[in-house]
Amino acid sequence: MVKVIASSLRKGNVVDKDGKLYVILFAENIHPGKGTPVTQLDMRRIGDGVKVSERYRTTEMVERAYVEEREHTFLYSDGEGFHFMNPESYDQVVASEGVVGDMAPYLQEGMAVQLAQFNGVPISLVLPQRATFEVVDTEPVTKGQTASSSYKPAMLSNGVRTAVPPHISAGTRVVVMTADGSYVERAKD
Repeated sequence: MVKVIASSLRKGNVVDKDGKLYVILFAENIHPGKGTPVTQLDMRRIGDGVKVSERYRTTEMVERAYVEEREHTFLYSDGEGFHFMNPESYDQVVASEGVVGDMAPYLQEGMAVQLAQFNGVPISLVLPQRATFEVVDTEPVTKGQTASSSYKPAMLSNGVRTAVPPHISAGTRVVVMTADGSYVERAKD
């Protein structure tokens, strides 16, 4: 265990609170106009998956647990969970639905991810910032619609809804942010 200041904690870090380990799902430093700056943490307890929210003063010391973070390759998902492989040792690990959470639709076969493990058990996952998907369904272009101001709804091949510019049609491959599914650009490939 290492003591660090609360403002240095990020998504995916593991902290020890009252002898229990928590993985950080969301971390935000809040600087109000008046008063003490605070760090808001949304965390999930590793043992049973209970979610909690905590606020710390940004200078407060928090116990950070040491976890092993390595690049893994996503293989497939089935009833057991999500299967990943270490590209160096070829060892396979299975991450539960609770660990992957709302990132599941963005996982693609062969995708390189950062997988954090504590005592050999997967506890958190960090995806690449961007991923490429095909637009399966979208509305036709409306005449007079300008590309700069209006976006139209679209369904991606991974089942996620997003908004795309009017010139994007079904069958086009687009790059989206894995954090929120927002459109970035048309895929170059």
